[in-house]
Amino acid sequence: MRVGAVQLNSTEDTARNLQTADRLVRDAAAMGAQLVVLPEKWSVLGTAEHMTAAADPLDGQFIAWARAAARELGIDLVAGSIVERIESQEKTANTSVHVGPDGELRAVYRKMHMFDVEVDGDVYAESATEEAGDDVVLSELAGGVRLGMTICYDVRFPELYRLLAVRGAKVISVPAAFTLATTRDHWEVLLRARAIENQCFVIAPNQIGPHPPGPRCGGRSMIVDPWGLVLAQAPDVEAAIVAELDFDTLERMRRRIPALTHRRPAAYGWRE
Repeated sequence: MRVGAVQLNSTEDTARNLQTADRLVRDAAAMGAQLVVLPEKWSVLGTAEHMTAAADPLDGQFIAWARAAARELGIDLVAGSIVERIESQEKTANTSVHVGPDGELRAVYRKMHMFDVEVDGDVYAESATEEAGDDVVLSELAGGVRLGMTICYDVRFPELYRLLAVRGAKVISVPAAFTLATTRDHWEVLLRARAIENQCFVIAPNQIGPHPPGPRCGGRSMIVDPWGLVLAQAPDVEAAIVAELDFDTLERMRRRIPALTHRRPAAYGWRE
């Protein structure tokens, strides 16, 4: 299976974001990608005020575009994440949507771990405006391969990825808006670790460049194989990258090193 990852520099200009996403998704599909993944908050990335103002429901313009594009191109499309407006909820959600080649919604994942941190003097407080999701979400691609869905900061919580792997995921999507500093020092290490320890392919499109009010994202969007090899990496511009996923190789690897079957959950004694 050929897959693609789209690297964007999204800002508060939603029309421009949508136009660029459409162009690069089409580029990936033209290169043969059957699955394309957009980055986190591809629809809008800026101040809390920008993102709240541009929040959209699942039946709004952004997912409507994703459904139409997936249907037209005949691809599975993971619409990165959007800032989702939920009618019954005061706060927004950070929501990733998987759309099948028929244009129908296959799965909806709401980011579980909130990015409430300080990096290089910039303070991020997602929980001030966003409601965390509670559900581990596994979807299925058109060919029957199971897809685990995560978003950005989730990658620092390996227990989520292990749950996806033991429930059958062979591909895990990680749409992200990783900061410049954490992209430089942590991004590749974390992605390769999640791929190796769970013996899964990881597709991780990242945002790149500045966004209001000034913080920068680090790019380096990657597609990683279960051995931890980087199959494709984006240059430092908006771009689409593609790579071939060989599931026969994945199965051989899991047979040779059956680490997932060697787990001993009863011995770990995890107590909250």
